[in-house]
Amino acid sequence: MPENEWMFGIPYGTRDLLPQEAQEKRRVEAALMELFYCWGYDEVATPAIEYLDTLTIGSGRSLEPQMFKLFDKDNRTLALRHEMTTPIARLVANRMKEEPLPLKLAYISNVFRSEQAQAGRQCEFNQGGVELIGTNAVAADAEVIALAIEGIRAAGLQDFQVCLGQVDFISGMMRQLHLTESQQERVTHALERHDLVALAAIVEETNLSAAAKESMKKVPTLHGKEDVLQEAYSIALNEQGRRALDNLSEIYRLLQEYGVADVVYFDLGVIRSLNYYTGMVFEAYAPGLGYPICGGGRYDQLLAGFGNACPATGFALGIERLLLAKERQSREKTLPQKDCYIAYAHDQLPKALLEAKRLRAQGKVAEIAFQPQTEQHADAYRKSKGYQELIYLS
Repeated sequence: MPENEWMFGIPYGTRDLLPQEAQEKRRVEAALMELFYCWGYDEVATPAIEYLDTLTIGSGRSLEPQMFKLFDKDNRTLALRHEMTTPIARLVANRMKEEPLPLKLAYISNVFRSEQAQAGRQCEFNQGGVELIGTNAVAADAEVIALAIEGIRAAGLQDFQVCLGQVDFISGMMRQLHLTESQQERVTHALERHDLVALAAIVEETNLSAAAKESMKKVPTLHGKEDVLQEAYSIALNEQGRRALDNLSEIYRLLQEYGVADVVYFDLGVIRSLNYYTGMVFEAYAPGLGYPICGGGRYDQLLAGFGNACPATGFALGIERLLLAKERQSREKTLPQKDCYIAYAHDQLPKALLEAKRLRAQGKVAEIAFQPQTEQHADAYRKSKGYQELIYLS
């Protein structure tokens, strides 16, 4: 074994893609971007490296431990982007603030987080998503949810569920029950982790009435269709909570018009871990995966941090998680179909080159043998590589 054997490996949390994996990833990304464009979204790209202070505007310093940091020649702290919404907010505030609103922007990019690697999520992973900036209309929230659903379907995944929540409902409840700031932080953290045991313990430590404690512990169980909203109205005793539920009801009505409400469920315990969300939030889950394949929501205060106060909403799809979910739902792995493999006997290479040129001009995939082969060997190679047709020149 070489002395520096680590040089032949790759860093923790990264992965290589073999040809078939790379091809499927590219196919999904192309399908997503084509869909985004059809809905009126224009592609943008931002640097992989940003100033640390830029990336922490929306979330404070809570996510800094998950960032890969480095220094520039002037000793300023930089970081690899950990998500795309904040860099796009910076881009809009700096370069696009004179553009007519709303802005409809799309992206497919790699992002980086220093965290425990897991199936479908390495330290470097890829996201595809959109940001709809400049409108607080309910129709905008409904559009991004509907587009996320169509994006998941365009990637080839059919069995999934979207969970729709509203951060103002939970904020309104905590304000209604007069929880301290510390208690609110602990409750929020428990809900983010879907930790019902921790939530119950925190609530029991408070001086709330028995009825109030039961209402608070009920929040994570409010999951289902329209009947869940009616139950939620019974414990939303202040205006903030009721407005949040009215907002969800209107969004759901529009999703019915889109024809996608069959996969949408209310989940009042959903709180996205990025704390810049200000209204509706949603996550999409596929069977067999214990983490979301998509997440998003409304973030009306983020752009104000860049001096350009503006409402916004959007989502991000995890490309690797989509691919993993699709693989688990369809266990059969098939070779990608290519068109023609061109083989030849001695002295037939010039003819093979002309034939390949003709086929490629027609948009077909054509591979030429590098040396003469027997027809039997050529056909065996064709099958192993997934080509549909053998053209043998003798």
